[in-house]
Amino acid sequence: MAPNSPPPALEVHDLTVAYQRRPVLWDVDFALPAGNLVAIVGPNGAGKSTLLKAVMGLLPAASGWAKIHGEPVEKQRRLIGYVPQRESVDWDFPTDALDVVMMGTYGRLGWGRRPGAAQRELALKCLDQVGMSPFANRQISQLSGGQQQRVFLARALVQQAQIYFMDEPFAGVDAATETAIVELLRELKTQGKTVIVVHHDLETVKEYFDWVVMLNMRVIAHGPAGETFTPANLQKAYGGRLTLLSAVADEIMSDGGRRAQFERAKK
Repeated sequence: MAPNSPPPALEVHDLTVAYQRRPVLWDVDFALPAGNLVAIVGPNGAGKSTLLKAVMGLLPAASGWAKIHGEPVEKQRRLIGYVPQRESVDWDFPTDALDVVMMGTYGRLGWGRRPGAAQRELALKCLDQVGMSPFANRQISQLSGGQQQRVFLARALVQQAQIYFMDEPFAGVDAATETAIVELLRELKTQGKTVIVVHHDLETVKEYFDWVVMLNMRVIAHGPAGETFTPANLQKAYGGRLTLLSAVADEIMSDGGRRAQFERAKK
């Protein structure tokens, strides 16, 4: 890093995470410049969700560290917004959409303080931003999967973070919600925010993201999407699980790649 240059939005060094002494992540090192949309891609079991949780301190690390804007994560928690996997949430919990979003204000209020009119107004604004203000009083169990995901995006927005971690925000959503999420990510980028997304749809990586971290327990490659998201690196990350013939790879890497071709390439 050059003298006087700003610190990375996220820097991870020598991060190793193990479950019952079995490594899930091994010696992970990378740094991400601020103000980018970042995809974390890799096969199932590569440690993508584990990486997010370990970076945020939600899982213990066997070794290594992570820094947010040059400081240890524990000192920067107020800069972090988080959208978990939708499957990890108890959607039967008796609460409505507005209350879920207002939960995102607790971190800034401090211990023992309850949200007031200002927090309610901000929560409604964030619901409106994701197209969910008409459903503010709807029980979350009565919302569709795409609507539930939008509520959790609003909860992250209300945190007014500088860096957002999103674990598969596109999973199981309809086309309209996917479009709305992409527009939201781009709006966050224009505000100078950094958004780090666990992402599975390889066909849309170059369309949606500026930067890529390719992971399979270790970092296979990381850097600008146009330079890093290549057939050679995909083969290293996915191995025999992703056989890319050169002609098909060219289609996937191009803006005009078609999902059907991608599905054939996976077989």
